[in-house]
Amino acid sequence: MHDDDEASGRVTLAAVAKEAGVSMPTVSKVLNGRSDVSRATRAKVERLLEVHGYRRRTQAASRSPLIELVFHELDSIWAMELIRGVENVARENRATVVLTESGTRHTPAPEWLPGVLQRRPLGVVLVFSTLPEDVKRRLRAAAIPFVVIDPAGDPDPDVPSVGSANWAGGLAATRHLTEQGHERVAIITGPEDMLCSLARLDGYRSAMAMAGLEADPRLTRFGDFHVQGGFEHAMDLLEGPDRPTAVFAGSDLQALGVLEAARVKGLRVPEDLSVVGYDDVPLAQWSSPPLTTVHQPLRHMAEEAARMLLRPDDPGTAAQRIELATHLVARQSTAPPKEA
Repeated sequence: MHDDDEASGRVTLAAVAKEAGVSMPTVSKVLNGRSDVSRATRAKVERLLEVHGYRRRTQAASRSPLIELVFHELDSIWAMELIRGVENVARENRATVVLTESGTRHTPAPEWLPGVLQRRPLGVVLVFSTLPEDVKRRLRAAAIPFVVIDPAGDPDPDVPSVGSANWAGGLAATRHLTEQGHERVAIITGPEDMLCSLARLDGYRSAMAMAGLEADPRLTRFGDFHVQGGFEHAMDLLEGPDRPTAVFAGSDLQALGVLEAARVKGLRVPEDLSVVGYDDVPLAQWSSPPLTTVHQPLRHMAEEAARMLLRPDDPGTAAQRIELATHLVARQSTAPPKEA
């Protein structure tokens, strides 16, 4: 660090303290995530730090060699793929991965923030669709870079994020089925309030239209990306004589639920029912039969997010969005319908 850099930092902090009407120690407390500062004072200082574009020049030396990975739930199969991806990059950079479970699928819980400000990691990878403005402001004020791995597909424009091509994935899955001759194709997508679910649904509808088929609204279901939800929706879809001949499940876990529902109903896969999943988690190739699915590059997404964290001074990564390609992996869970 050069002396003029350090001096520049002091001048900036002094200007912030003067403009905020507080002391330099108070500004330091805000920067270090201390709790003994009033909410109003903290918000004023953080806003001024952002306005002045302040970045701590000595931060790299003082931060812990940690990359924090934050989920709303850690019990999903795809979470392990994201963990492995971040771990790969952390190992290359002699850093350690810290896992945190917090909040909902939309945003981390408020109580997470003071802890991360005290831990002062190299950066934070968040698996959420949005971040509250105060979280973004406080992380930036503390010079802690962050990147969102965005499963919902709707990142804020000022948030660096990594996602995948959900619409193209839904299109590829459904076209695979229609090209085999299926006309009654059901979809069990994800939650209705997540854009990734809606994008996969739009891809499904586009593929049906391209095949000259009408997407029957009775064959559209919104699931929760878990096995039980896939099972329950499939049990209902497969009831009665006018059942679908194929199901596109918006996650591999939901597809496993569909396979179990088919077994309970006495249907053979793929002879009586074709099933396509989404994600291509390692378990997909070991289902019975091996699952045709859309490969979402989860591990690669996590690696890209971690690399973005470690180059925060690159102007090109300030609010960068990386969207990785998806592709279909054909296995043994799909075949032409019996009447085709």
